[in-house]
Amino acid sequence: MSGDLSFTAAPLIPPLLLAIAASIALALIVLLWVRRARGAGWRTAAVLGLLLALVNPTAVVEERRPLPDVALVVVDESASQAIGERKARTDAAVQQLQSRLGSQKELEVRVVRGGGSGGIGGSDGTRLFETIERALGDVPRSRLSGVVMVTDGQVHDAPKDAQGVRIPAPVHVLLTGNRNEVDRRLVIERSPTYGIVGKPQTMTLKVDDGSGQRGELARVDIRRDGGEPQTVRIPVNVPTEIDFTLDHGGTTVFEIAVEPGPRELTLDNNRAVVVVNGVRDRLRVLLVTGEPHPGERTWRNLLKSDPSVDLIHFTILRPPEAQDFTPVNELSLIAFPIRELFEVKLHEFDLVIFDRYRRRDVLAQVYLDNIVRYVRGGGALMVATGPNIGTTNNLFNSPLGQILPGVPTGQTFEEGFKPKVSELGRRHPVTADLPGGGPSTGEAGPNWGRWFRHIDIEPRRGHTLLSGARDRPLLMLDRVGDGRVAQFMSDHIWLWARGYENGGPQAELLRRIAHWLMKEPELEENDLRATVRGDRIDIVRRTLEPDGRGVEVTFPNGNRQTVALTEGADGRATGSLRVSDPGIYHLTDGERVAIAAVGALNPVEMADVRTSEEPLRIASATTGGQILWLADGAPDIRRVRPNRDTGGKEPGGRGWIGLRANGDYVVAGILQLPLLPGLALFLVALATLVLAWRREGR
Repeated sequence: MSGDLSFTAAPLIPPLLLAIAASIALALIVLLWVRRARGAGWRTAAVLGLLLALVNPTAVVEERRPLPDVALVVVDESASQAIGERKARTDAAVQQLQSRLGSQKELEVRVVRGGGSGGIGGSDGTRLFETIERALGDVPRSRLSGVVMVTDGQVHDAPKDAQGVRIPAPVHVLLTGNRNEVDRRLVIERSPTYGIVGKPQTMTLKVDDGSGQRGELARVDIRRDGGEPQTVRIPVNVPTEIDFTLDHGGTTVFEIAVEPGPRELTLDNNRAVVVVNGVRDRLRVLLVTGEPHPGERTWRNLLKSDPSVDLIHFTILRPPEAQDFTPVNELSLIAFPIRELFEVKLHEFDLVIFDRYRRRDVLAQVYLDNIVRYVRGGGALMVATGPNIGTTNNLFNSPLGQILPGVPTGQTFEEGFKPKVSELGRRHPVTADLPGGGPSTGEAGPNWGRWFRHIDIEPRRGHTLLSGARDRPLLMLDRVGDGRVAQFMSDHIWLWARGYENGGPQAELLRRIAHWLMKEPELEENDLRATVRGDRIDIVRRTLEPDGRGVEVTFPNGNRQTVALTEGADGRATGSLRVSDPGIYHLTDGERVAIAAVGALNPVEMADVRTSEEPLRIASATTGGQILWLADGAPDIRRVRPNRDTGGKEPGGRGWIGLRANGDYVVAGILQLPLLPGLALFLVALATLVLAWRREGR
C-alpha cells in the first residue's frame, strides 16, 4: 500500500456564484486602489481572505494498491518442435523463464501452450496468436508487461503487416532450432480435386531442398490406391508435371514419396498424398430395340432421365428381309449406321443394350464378334429377352452365346408371377434392399406387381439375382474377361412402370443394373471400403459368400491391428476402428485392399520445418521486441519503464530482453484535509475589516 499527495479546491458555494463574487470583489478592490482610499490594503486582505475561505483549498491523499503486471510465456507444442534438440531447449527455457520471472516483484507469470494439431480432423498449422488472444482476454492493456514466445518460428497465423499486430506490449521470440538448417521436402504445387475417368490429368511436384541449386535428380515413388509403386526421377528445385489417367470413378489416392536428401530434419515432409475424385464424362449407352413393343419406352425413359447419360437408341422397324414392295425412295426410315456403331465407334460406348433383338440379317456375324471382343476388353452388355429367344434366330445362337451366362431351354412361361429376390440377390448390391422386396429372411413374398412372360434358361455360370415363374432364373449377372454381362429373361418390366398391381421398383432396378455393368464402385459385390468419420474408420466389406476373416489395418507409423467384422444379412460385414494419428491407413483382408485417408494428409505444420525468424519478424519489430536464438544461450530478463529506461528504443539488447514495468494501481481510499480552517479565516478577515475602519476613521 502507498500514498500519493495532491492538492485541489472544494468550494463552499457553487463555482458560478464563487466566480461572480470574486469578480465583484476584485472590481471593488481595483476601485479602492484607483481612488487611493484609506484602508485599501486592509480591505484587500479581508476580501482575499474571504474568497480564499470560500475556495476551501484541500490536500488529497490517495491510498494506492499496486497491481502486478502480467508476463505471458507462450510455448509452441507443434509437431515440428519435436525435431532435434528443440523440445529439450524449449523445456529448459520455460523452466528458466518461470524461475526468473517468478522472482520478480509485482509480476504475474502466465504460461500457455498452443500450436497443437487441433484434433485429428486436420490442422491449419501452428496458430500461436490465437492462443495469445485467448490468454489475454482478461488482461487490461495497462498491465501487460510483455509476451515471450518459445517456438521454432514456423507460426502460421502471424500478422502479415504492422496493422495486424494487436498486442500492446513487446513480443520477444526465443527460437529453439539451429541457424542455417537444411531439409528436403516434397511440395505438391498443383493437383486436381476432380478428374474425368479416362481423360489425361496432371499434377505438379517439386522436390525442394532449400538450396535453390538445380541439376540433381531425386527418385520419387508414386503408389496408386495401395498398389505397386511407380518410380520416376525428377530434378531437384524444379517444378515437374506428372501425367496420370483415372481408371475408375470415386476416390483415387496417390501416395508420393521422395528419397531422403543428404541432410534431413525429418522425413515426414518427404511424403505427400493426393486425393482425386474420379467422375465419368457423360456415360454413353447404345440401345438397340429389335422391334416395337410396349416395354421399349421403359428403357428409353430411364436412360433419358439421367443427365449423365448420352443415349443413342435405334428401333428396327423394317428388317432387310421385309418384302412389301415399297420403293426405297419412298421409305422415310433412317438407315441403321451398322458399321459406324459396331466397328468404328463401338469402344466409345460404356454400355450396349439389346432389347428384344433377334437375328434378322441386320448385324452380320463380324459385328457380333466385335461385341464379344468389346465385352472381354472391358465393355458392358445387357440382353433383355423377348418371346423370340425360343426360335433359332435368337442371340444365343450367335457369337454372343459364348459370353451369355444362361442357356435357353426353349420354354416360355405365359403365366402370372411376381419376381423374387434370390438368396444370393439379397447379398448383391444390385438387388439388395430393393423397395418392396420383402424381408431378408425371404419368408414373405415381395410387394410387387405381377409379370406374365418368363423365358426359361439354364444357368451355366454367373449369379442369379432374381427368380420368376416356377423359381426359374429371371436376372443373371456375370463377369466376362474385363467386362460384364447381364441377361434379363422377360420383357414385362414395363408393367411396373405402368403401375400394374402397385407396380414395382423398375427405375431403381434398371439403374442399378446399368451402373453395375458400367463398373460404378458403389455397386461392387465383392468390395472392401473404409470411410473416415471424425476419429473413427468405419469398415464395410461386401461379399456374396459369408467371410469370417478380419481386416488387417496398417497405421501410418507402420503398426498393424486386426479388426473383427460383424456379418450382416445383406452381404455386408461391418466394423470400426478409432484412430488418433492423421495419415494413410491401409486395410486388407488378404484378398481385397482399401485405403483410408485420415486428417490433414499434407499438414501445413510439416510443410517447412526449418527454424526461421521471418514469420515473426513483423510482430516483434512492431511491438519493440527481440528475436534471440536459444542455441546462443538463455537470455537475461530485465524490467524496464516505457520511454524512461529504454529512451524510446526497443526494450532489449544483445543477450537480454526487457519486460515493461507499467506501475499500474487501484485507489483503495482517499483522505481529504482542508488547508485553511474556515472559522479562523473568517475571524482574520473580520479583524482586517475592523482595522480598515479604524484607518479610515482617522
